[in-house]
Amino acid sequence: MSSIQSRINDHIRTIPDFPKPGIQFKDITPILYHPELCSDIVDALIEPFSNHPIDVVVGIESRGFIFGMMMAQRLDCSFALVRKKGKLPYKTIEREYDLEYGTAIIEMHEDAVHSNNNVLIHDDLLATGGTAGAAAALISDLGANIVGFNFLIELEFLAGAKKLEPYTGEVISLVKY
Repeated sequence: MSSIQSRINDHIRTIPDFPKPGIQFKDITPILYHPELCSDIVDALIEPFSNHPIDVVVGIESRGFIFGMMMAQRLDCSFALVRKKGKLPYKTIEREYDLEYGTAIIEMHEDAVHSNNNVLIHDDLLATGGTAGAAAALISDLGANIVGFNFLIELEFLAGAKKLEPYTGEVISLVKY
């Protein structure tokens, strides 16, 4: 295990039975109490993409906004939000996707990403890949290029990375459970 992985693991809190029984919630908020660790995480998240031009980092609601914005600032590029339906005030495009029991809808402002932009998609956690895949579909609908995905945490047993392969071969997670 690398030093950054070890440091992240040391600061992730596992909350049993949250938000419902049987779930082992991975709480990243203790990481945020350590600015040097946050800076090192940003470096680790963007390093695999150092040879790719990135025009926009897209953060997925809501914990994807935290490190997503920090990456955009470090890369000197735009930052765009993907949110649950009804949370953005301007004209949006949306995508419905499947959940374990039912469906959900995410959206983004129609002017957040432009044709031929190179986009890096970020969220704190990769589980089934449903939300990140829907975000990639939205971005593709706008004619942008998906450079890759990055996550702080991946729950490997849910095989979410496999679901994202059609969009790009670059799916990076710093810590895997």
